[in-house]
Amino acid sequence: MSIELEKELTGVHSLGIAGHVRPDGDSIGACVGLWAYVRENFPQVETVDMWLEKPDPKCLMVEGCSEIRQPDGQERSYDLFIAVDCAARDRLGGALPFFAAAKRTLCIDHHVSNPGYADENEIDGDASSTCELLCRLMNMEKISARAAAALYMGIAHDTGVFQYSCTSPATMRVAADLMEKGIPASDIVTETFFKKTYSQNQILGKALLESMRIMDGRCVVSEVNLKEMKFFGVEPLDLEGIVSQLKLTEGVEVAIFLHETANLEYKVSLRSGEKVDVSKIAAYFGGGGHARAAGVTMKGTFHDIINNLTLHIERQLTEQEETC
Repeated sequence: MSIELEKELTGVHSLGIAGHVRPDGDSIGACVGLWAYVRENFPQVETVDMWLEKPDPKCLMVEGCSEIRQPDGQERSYDLFIAVDCAARDRLGGALPFFAAAKRTLCIDHHVSNPGYADENEIDGDASSTCELLCRLMNMEKISARAAAALYMGIAHDTGVFQYSCTSPATMRVAADLMEKGIPASDIVTETFFKKTYSQNQILGKALLESMRIMDGRCVVSEVNLKEMKFFGVEPLDLEGIVSQLKLTEGVEVAIFLHETANLEYKVSLRSGEKVDVSKIAAYFGGGGHARAAGVTMKGTFHDIINNLTLHIERQLTEQEETC
């Protein structure tokens, strides 16, 4: 049974909201959309704070994103703290102490790997995005244009602008309802999803040019190290979208993109077609995500990590072939 936001906010005077570390469009959109919805419809909630790492500057074109605050190490206690689009407690990063100190906690998420770590949990792995899930929990008539723009951005980002397999007829209906609020839907997609800086295009080109096809062409891999990131003047946020572009390679079933985070440590992004559930592979190594899009942090050399991952990919592909 779904939670009722109105019931959850009864008696609440202070609310904290946070998403996952290295926030993507869905995490940002969910935070801002929920923040705006509560601010506009629940006047008894006197304090509503959003806590995230610094978001991609491109998202600042969506009203409300400038209100996002970065955790500052200060002690805070809220009547209710809502974690959105965050599959595990420790993924809250600097906002975790606020979550832990809150009188009551709620988690709203669409990651199947989420164990349900809050007092109350609304987790739906069939939802395309946390923003779509939030729309179901909200009264659509009470969603303002400001909230709708943020929620639409989140849905657009997590569905690859309605291209990924997670996009359902229900997703499209929710997106249409948000568009009817009069939001600049085309501008949101162009400015926050498609537009790249010159440096982002350079690092994308480097990753594509130096990619390798392995496993008889069924898998493509690429990596960027810290030295290269410094040379091109890019941050981890600037690497968003590289793995999805790799996945578009003809004949590829799984795309793997690694970027170095420390000596012998990599953030690994995985994307797949219909035959491999990359969430299972990521979970095996301590990560998580969705069947077709997942991530994990792994230690070791580039070649060791690729060898470990491909063993699991090969196993799933073999099982698929034997079933057929």
